[in-house]
Amino acid sequence: MKYRIWILVIPLLAAAVLVSMAQSLPKRYGLGQPAPADLIAAWDIAVTPDGKGLPPGKGTPAEGAVIYAAQCASCHGANGEGGTADVLVGPEPKEFAPFGPQYEKSRGDGKDVPFTIGNYWPYATTIFDYIRRAMPPSAAGSLKADQVYSLTAFLLAKNGIIGDTAVIDAKTLPAVIMPARNRFVPDDRTGGAKVR
Repeated sequence: MKYRIWILVIPLLAAAVLVSMAQSLPKRYGLGQPAPADLIAAWDIAVTPDGKGLPPGKGTPAEGAVIYAAQCASCHGANGEGGTADVLVGPEPKEFAPFGPQYEKSRGDGKDVPFTIGNYWPYATTIFDYIRRAMPPSAAGSLKADQVYSLTAFLLAKNGIIGDTAVIDAKTLPAVIMPARNRFVPDDRTGGAKVR
């Protein structure tokens, strides 16, 4: 009989201990530290489609070609045709997105085209933002603003979006109209039962 009582009491005691421990968890675990404002500011480098957040600096396609050859071609190909990393250059198709019924009809049995800066990206500022944050992968964030502007200019020129002598900076980059801009629409849904 005593043995049966213990079978009931032990799980109840264990549950009581667990509840007690859960209610007395520390408010702070002693890990990490508050981020100082200057550290947050250093990482606050977002660039919006309208150009907000672009730093001072400028670049040209010719300057970008030199940087691209040294920093990017080994992964993306000498002309942006792809390699171990994505294809960057390829403005086709121009009339519609590289997906969907219209594209499938035009493609027929032909090979799929890759999504590139020239046929898919809706904002030129996104190119700058991505390069600045993530490239080159072995030293992400190491490129100076002028280098990023130059690489952006090079890629835009290779895709036939800007001329070979264009100068890209914080004013001219947001003004670049990407071929795919009208293929994207703002999400104006409000949620819940009102989702369209």
